[in-house]
Amino acid sequence: MKVALKSLGCRLNEAELERWAAGFQADGHQLTTAADDADLLVVNTCAVTREAAKKSRQMIRRSRRRNAKAKLVVSGCYASLQPGATGQLPGVDLVIGNSDKDSLVDIVRQRLAVEAMPATATEPGETALFKRGRNRAFIKVQDGCRHKCTFCIVTVARGAERSRTTKEIVDEINSLHLSQVREAVLTGVHIGGYGHDLGTDLPALIKTVLAETDIPRLRLGSLEPWNIDDIFFELFDNPRFMPHLHLPMQSGSDSVLRRMGRRCKRSHFVKLAEKLRQQVPDLNITTDIIAGFPGETAGEWRQTMDFCREVGFPHIHVFPYSARAGTRAALLPGQLPPGIKKQRCTELHHLATQMKHDYRRRFPGRDFKVLVESDTGEINGQRVRFGYTPNYLRTALPISGAFARSNSIVTVRIEEYDERCSALVAQADFSGAPGQPEALPRLSPGLPAWR
Repeated sequence: MKVALKSLGCRLNEAELERWAAGFQADGHQLTTAADDADLLVVNTCAVTREAAKKSRQMIRRSRRRNAKAKLVVSGCYASLQPGATGQLPGVDLVIGNSDKDSLVDIVRQRLAVEAMPATATEPGETALFKRGRNRAFIKVQDGCRHKCTFCIVTVARGAERSRTTKEIVDEINSLHLSQVREAVLTGVHIGGYGHDLGTDLPALIKTVLAETDIPRLRLGSLEPWNIDDIFFELFDNPRFMPHLHLPMQSGSDSVLRRMGRRCKRSHFVKLAEKLRQQVPDLNITTDIIAGFPGETAGEWRQTMDFCREVGFPHIHVFPYSARAGTRAALLPGQLPPGIKKQRCTELHHLATQMKHDYRRRFPGRDFKVLVESDTGEINGQRVRFGYTPNYLRTALPISGAFARSNSIVTVRIEEYDERCSALVAQADFSGAPGQPEALPRLSPGLPAWR
């Protein structure tokens, strides 16, 4: 059977997609990126905003239009929040909520009478993500959240916190590394709460992964700022732990943060950012900001703008507030009109772009190890391949250079910053680059298929 997998939304959805891909492969099925050629379509939906829910419905309908004969399975946050409406969309054969999505492959096998053929399973190590040209993999370490931010519908859709065991995570990363994946990204709904239900914590998990795997790069997904303590700083002593933290603040106004139910104050974040940057050279701290939260005054918005300038974020994800039924914020007074939210988003986008350029102009003349990816483009008439530095800065490497091989980690010298494509540009003839990129791991046929 040919299986096509599609995902909308967060990195956690991507991580789940990869696990399903491996599960279907272990059952002997073939993965395809051509939806019109598939026997089974699986869609992992999102509902973080009303626009995301709309796009989820569009993706489901589009998948059915492209292939009227395939079985259509829908999961994810939109499917969990609106199972009835999802099941009534044309051509949906099966809806699987978030509480059951870890068993999606088994459920599909049982409910849709899909026969497993383990004898024809893909060879160990040949995972879906590598066939799709990916150099990094998202690893789901936990699901759910015990905090109740007033704007967040994801905690409703995902439920209580549940952590995977450290052994499961380590085994998955080791298997992915054997599949020539060079970077693992730990992700979840609230990864800072990892281990709360297992008697452990996130720093302990990171230390174990670094000790018991050889994956060249380990990175974190979104991490709440209140989950960082002094123990966390020590983790960056290991060069395999990447100096990039996405710390979603959501607002720079303490009064707005209180209405949001956030557990961090502006002053705490500013001090945290200063301490991190003092102890971790070149650390890239990025954030999320919601514009136009209910009751947000012009003065509170100025506080957020001033906060962003003070911290100097190299990148900001800017979102207009989206009221979600079932959240406390949707019932708050002072819901702002779309025009004000759009205006504030535009204002912050301009500031964020300026800070992004200012940060990246610091690096010409510096040497970095870059994970080279397959994405290609053109800068100043020269064909380039793109990759990322440890602190997650997009870097262009001339394809003519001997070191620009896809899925390699190479040392380059930064020559300039190109604002048009927001990329650092590496020298084509950097004599300091090693003659051979770091070797890829050899596949071991004796290891079991990753599931």
